[in-house]
Amino acid sequence: MKQNFFAVDLGATSGRTILGSFIEGGLNLEEINRFPNHLIEVGGHFYWDIYALYRHIIDGLKLVAHRGESIASIGIDTWGVDFVLLGKDGNLLRQPYAYRDPHTVGAPEAFFSRISRSEVYGKTGIQVMNFNSLFQLDTLRRNHDSALEAADKVLFMPDALSYMLTGKMVTEYTIASTAQLVNAHTQRLEPELLKAVGLKEENFGRFVFPGEKIGTLTEEVQKITGLGAIPVIAVAGHDTGSAVAAVPALDRNFAYLSSGTWSLMGVETDAPVITAETEALNFTNEGGVEGTIRLLKNICGMWLLERCRLNWGDTSYPELITEADSCEPFRSLINPDDDCFANPADMEQAIREYCRTTGQPVPEQRGQIVRCIFESLALRYRQVLENLRALSPRPIETLHVIGGGSRNDLLNQFTANAIGIPVVAGPSEATAIGNVMIQAMTVGEATDVAGMRQLISRSIPLKTYHPQDMAAWDAAYIHFKNCVR
Repeated sequence: MKQNFFAVDLGATSGRTILGSFIEGGLNLEEINRFPNHLIEVGGHFYWDIYALYRHIIDGLKLVAHRGESIASIGIDTWGVDFVLLGKDGNLLRQPYAYRDPHTVGAPEAFFSRISRSEVYGKTGIQVMNFNSLFQLDTLRRNHDSALEAADKVLFMPDALSYMLTGKMVTEYTIASTAQLVNAHTQRLEPELLKAVGLKEENFGRFVFPGEKIGTLTEEVQKITGLGAIPVIAVAGHDTGSAVAAVPALDRNFAYLSSGTWSLMGVETDAPVITAETEALNFTNEGGVEGTIRLLKNICGMWLLERCRLNWGDTSYPELITEADSCEPFRSLINPDDDCFANPADMEQAIREYCRTTGQPVPEQRGQIVRCIFESLALRYRQVLENLRALSPRPIETLHVIGGGSRNDLLNQFTANAIGIPVVAGPSEATAIGNVMIQAMTVGEATDVAGMRQLISRSIPLKTYHPQDMAAWDAAYIHFKNCVR
């Protein structure tokens, strides 16, 4: 009998629910509903509307129930770091702050005046970003936030939503690891860091790992949706954790690039890699499935192009890619991770100004801008991959590109040219697939991650890009390293 798995996949701008099932050895995904995830700006702060997200999840469950489909289990993944505060009566105290809220500007420095940066990194292996949960909580503590002062429990976003469905409070490992509160060696919450923000382990839900059962739908949710006591499973609650679980690799000698608005490039390791070098390079050690670590680096991704497109109307991606492909190669290069590209008022102008100040030809045509972005990203990927080669316990023979960027043929070919090894693109729906597969492992439809990846490799169309024009790209890389600041 076919089993259906209900995946909730929430991003920082939109979310969707998906029904996944296995048909004749392959995987079938069907989107049930898609919805926006709006930031609420009020009183000088930015919040997430967790009640709206909950309602959309309920709507998806009702749609499946109305069709008469059975659901074997439910799993939820979201973006990292953000959390909900609950009172002693189990009620949410307010809408959760969004990581984009400016209240954490300068927060790491305030925290490091009490516990050193190196000590925090040595315990957690997590790169320092001002919006990490550690710094959000410390900011709330220093500001005498009324919700934190009244809080009995802290639940990360996927765990808060599973609590609303089941009434059971958990802290899932992969999402907790993004908080900079988990000891990378023990894979448990770190008491010293909790104490520094006025919390204890009891302020969090039961600690669980991907594949563990959280609970079943409450009677209330069963009545609202028309479903039975369906189990909710802890998948890799961090969306990148679920995406990496779905990398269709046939061995472990690979790196991955989760490509979208942001690019996350990394390798899978069996233990954290925490050294002076990883700290200096700002590499992060996030929790993965089956006890693995995702050693990775955040790289600016298609954000550069998305911001440029704001000025270009409804121009399609294929049209822009065609224009870029016809332009002169390596005319202008940028460092995609330069601070000037973080959130400029005009991305086109920021790119032109960067080229002007680094003594390069200033891109004028739209195609030149796009080609500059793609070539610069590919060369930045090479730079990060070189660092990964030095840090990885295994050789890197293939780069797997997953997520929406896996559909960008020109950038994928540029990336293969730049890094000199094959690039395997797909699946674009890696996060949802990883979510479904972890649920399937829980009920025995898949055995382990290795078997899961082999099934994905067999059932999802993949495209391989082989390196071309190596000499030209080697020369461009030298130019890239000389001209970027």
